[in-house]
Amino acid sequence: MKHQILYQPSYALLQIGLAAGEAITAESGAMVSMSGGVRVDTHMKGGLFGALKRKVMGGESFFINTFSADEPGEVTFAPSLPGDICAYELAGQTIFGQSGCYIASSPGIDVDTKWGGATTFFSKEGFFLLKMSGTGTVFLSSYGAIHQVTLAPGEKYIVDTGHMIAFDENVTYSVKRVGGLRSTLFSGEGLVCELTGPGTIMIQTRSEDSFLSWLIPQLPQKKDS
Repeated sequence: MKHQILYQPSYALLQIGLAAGEAITAESGAMVSMSGGVRVDTHMKGGLFGALKRKVMGGESFFINTFSADEPGEVTFAPSLPGDICAYELAGQTIFGQSGCYIASSPGIDVDTKWGGATTFFSKEGFFLLKMSGTGTVFLSSYGAIHQVTLAPGEKYIVDTGHMIAFDENVTYSVKRVGGLRSTLFSGEGLVCELTGPGTIMIQTRSEDSFLSWLIPQLPQKKDS
């Protein structure tokens, strides 16, 4: 399965080339276009319970689409927000991601949810993280560009919760205050993720929460009659 990521980093488009008999699984609503020889099968991956768990706990779509090629063709995908897409290769490994970062994967990848621990209550990711495991390629999307950081064993790195995308299974993760109570409440930074290596983490250069904090006050207010 060949792939190409076009128009990076602001308005990335994922182009997947499928040979006859190949298939790719994608988040519901991610498709932009496809060739005439490609068919779509919509299903609940993992059955009803698995689909409900991903929807309610992981913030993903209830249904998953599988695109299969009866003849050579292509499928294109894009995230809902303007930003980038990256390909992450797994060989029997696991990565964890924030809700909404998953866009597509090869058939050998299992997408599930994982209890993130009570400390993630204040995190943008909520109680649960997406767990992506197996052998193949996972395509992740971001709001803004993607910045990748490689951590040495024991090295710590602090990331605002709204800027997290994903990290591999070797990285430990906790949520903490950026400083004292005053800093948490008034600095504009709030709570942060503390990640400890070894491993790789991916962060996005824009935050949906920050954008909404700017946008909502600009919206017209309904006047009382």
